[in-house]
Amino acid sequence: MEVSILIADDEPNQLELMSYNLKKAGFSIIKAENGEDALIKVEDLRPDLVILDWMMPNMSGIDVCRTLRSKKETKLIPIIILSARSEEGDKSLGLDTGADDYISKPFSPIELVSRVKALLRRTKPSHVEDILEHGELRVSMSERLATRNNVPLKLGPKEFKLLVLFMERPGHIYSRSKLLDYVWGHDVFVEQRTVDVHMSRLRKALRPNKNNKDLIKTVRDGGYGLIKNQTNF
Repeated sequence: MEVSILIADDEPNQLELMSYNLKKAGFSIIKAENGEDALIKVEDLRPDLVILDWMMPNMSGIDVCRTLRSKKETKLIPIIILSARSEEGDKSLGLDTGADDYISKPFSPIELVSRVKALLRRTKPSHVEDILEHGELRVSMSERLATRNNVPLKLGPKEFKLLVLFMERPGHIYSRSKLLDYVWGHDVFVEQRTVDVHMSRLRKALRPNKNNKDLIKTVRDGGYGLIKNQTNF
């Protein structure tokens, strides 16, 4: 099933860059150059996900998001807000308006694709790939099953979500605050040390055999990620 994504951004270069990378990832792209155009195209074409730049003339991404959420036909469409405004209050405003995710500029194309897939996995799981593989690891989303060398791994719900996130971007290091946003959600208060507890559980679960090498990379004061180079396994 091809997933359609509408991207609204008044900066042509940014719009083209996002479109190119999301097309490369297998998505069908609908472009909108301003907020009014985005509203018309969302109502006519009903994309599976919408990406809105906050700072657009005449009608901002926040205004578009608010309008989409107010209508029965479009209120459930997943929405990502993009913004150069990285203050916590701005992020809260974007999410309170109804956005499902908020990405601060500048961001990498890899992060954008990863965040899109993560949001679709939460909101429309049938629209994304069912199997994730990396080295000895394999995850079946439909079965909620993770294995290492075909040995089932005993993972709790949060550990499973962490592993899926890591397997989407092997080698990328996620800060504790990012992990809290992705796995626990923006509107849930959880102390950052909780991440350490669940990472310890995940690290242990990924070694069903005592001879298995550790697959989790820890960066002091940085965060956690999955070792990318398979020779390290």
